[in-house]
Amino acid sequence: MKCSIGWFCFAAPALIVLFVMGDARSEDQDWVSLFDGKTMDGWEKVGNEKSVWEVRDGAICGSGPASMLVSTKGPYKNFRYRAEIKINDKGNSGLYFRTTRKPGFSDGYEAQIDSTHTDPIRTGSLYGMCHVYKRLVEPDTWFKYELEVRDDIWRGKAITRIKVIVDGNELYEYLDFGLTFKEGHFAFQQHDPGSKVCIRKIEVMELASKAP
Repeated sequence: MKCSIGWFCFAAPALIVLFVMGDARSEDQDWVSLFDGKTMDGWEKVGNEKSVWEVRDGAICGSGPASMLVSTKGPYKNFRYRAEIKINDKGNSGLYFRTTRKPGFSDGYEAQIDSTHTDPIRTGSLYGMCHVYKRLVEPDTWFKYELEVRDDIWRGKAITRIKVIVDGNELYEYLDFGLTFKEGHFAFQQHDPGSKVCIRKIEVMELASKAP
């Protein structure tokens, strides 16, 4: 079910609740780094062998044919997650969470990374669930992506809450009544040979579930 952002947007089996823009706050000491800034330790490529993932200038950079780069740590269920990301002009990538250890493009939730690709679904979107068509981030520019994901109960129903934040601006909270993906790993997508994505400062903070 696709849902573009408006002030209020309702769609079964999910609900979008929009919030006023604001800063995402957290206790820095509780964050755990998933990237040491120097090596590919803790990350594994899945997909086309000719795809390239490498560390350049303190960031993990992907290029070449389609593939996924998966964190070997996890699985994670309830968490805050953040990373600084840069995508090239006409590039396309995705930040995946609650995905499998050997994912394809449809395995797990995907926070879209796309400023000017021919696919009009831009950065800030949950692909296939809630779509942002406005360009929030310029290509070849570092930005901060943050997520808060937690299982909860809403009006007596089990849900997964997914809060999406770009450069400190809280865009929306998506309520997934379908509980589409239960838990899993983090990953990044190398979408196509014309795309070049770089990621740095990848961190996670585990949270307790509010669901019984």
